[in-house]
Amino acid sequence: MPMPSSPRRIPYPGAIRINVQGAFIVDDEPSRPPSSIGLRTADINGNGKNTHNRDIVLPYHTADVSHIAVDIGGSLAKLVYFTRDDDSVGGRLNFTMFETENVEDLFAFMSKLISAKRQSISDGSAEAEATSAEKKKVYIMATGGGAYKFYDRMRKELDVEIWREDEMECLIVGLDFFITEIPTEVFTYSEQNPMSFVEAKPDIYPYLLVNIGSGVSMIMVSGPRQFKRIGGSSLGGGTLWGLLSLLTGAKSFDEMLEMAARGDNTNVDMLVGDIYGSDYGRIGLKSSTIASSFGKVFKKRLESADGVQISDQTGNSIELYGAKHQAENVVDMPPPARFRAEDISRSLLYAVSNNIGQIAYLQAQRYNLEHIYFGGSFIRGHPQTMNTLSYAIKFWSNGEKKAYFLRHEGYLGAVGAFLKRQPTGWGRRNSMEEKR
Repeated sequence: MPMPSSPRRIPYPGAIRINVQGAFIVDDEPSRPPSSIGLRTADINGNGKNTHNRDIVLPYHTADVSHIAVDIGGSLAKLVYFTRDDDSVGGRLNFTMFETENVEDLFAFMSKLISAKRQSISDGSAEAEATSAEKKKVYIMATGGGAYKFYDRMRKELDVEIWREDEMECLIVGLDFFITEIPTEVFTYSEQNPMSFVEAKPDIYPYLLVNIGSGVSMIMVSGPRQFKRIGGSSLGGGTLWGLLSLLTGAKSFDEMLEMAARGDNTNVDMLVGDIYGSDYGRIGLKSSTIASSFGKVFKKRLESADGVQISDQTGNSIELYGAKHQAENVVDMPPPARFRAEDISRSLLYAVSNNIGQIAYLQAQRYNLEHIYFGGSFIRGHPQTMNTLSYAIKFWSNGEKKAYFLRHEGYLGAVGAFLKRQPTGWGRRNSMEEKR
């Protein structure tokens, strides 16, 4: 069934003002594309993933939206689009993602959305038959490296106008929107209080955004669209994904995170307690503090008579440094000890997260920034990741700085691209109220 018709047609993607009055995140159902666009839930339950985040309902937004936004990164492509709800006057923002290597699935999904939107525009025409120009008034707002890498292919396959937007600016626009406009979006995390929501507020600057995708970017934000990239790291989500692809039998990033949740890093990491036999109280280190990531592996391998092996989830072993896998010019080494893939996954997750957390603290300290927002698809609402990042900020700052997380952490750039061409102050609740 096509989207409901509307007398309004949008000639330019910046010609509307989003009404965020009464906006809320859907908690009681999986994220889905409403049936009004003619797509089935099964259409995105294959390579497309929409289970990590919830739709955002905009119950009072009645204007048409003629564009779709996509953020194509090195590992994942994130998609944001607006659809009408069947049972209300408003609609909702929908969120879904694809692995970038499956970009053909992304384009196929986008093609369905574009067809539905074109049909809606045609149905809303006052003329008996919409002209060709009217039918093509659907836009793609694209950001990320893939906006340039796949630009020509998108234009050819999707037959739409492509607007390429600056990646860093889109991240900031998207984050500002979530912080200031969407209730129960931003939260702090601790083991005692896993999700303590932060009330949306207009006074948010300055702050530090730590965006963790394939790599890591750290951006100081001093005002609306006023930002500076002050640092980063090449050790990010791509690092974890790549190394665990080599070291475990996991086939996806989600599977790696599930393995990490079941793992015990103390079988792999060397702890302060392994060195001192107890806490090192004088400098504030607990016995459970990681002194050396993967610090036990080398010693166990040397002591092992069976070689280094990693057992996957089914109990099968992956030999490392064993005779079967040695090249002719590799020095003969004792075979490796046995390690569980789950333990390896948790250890590496902690290693990457701790590194990011400490660098983030140092940048916040350097620029005197109290509020640190962590975004990017690396996090995925994963408890161990959020706890590690939050603990690192609290520990190194002695509680003076705060780590914040978002329920749509992977979609900052896509949402920013979606909103990028709105009029100045389009989404500020105060400005919206002034217009009513």
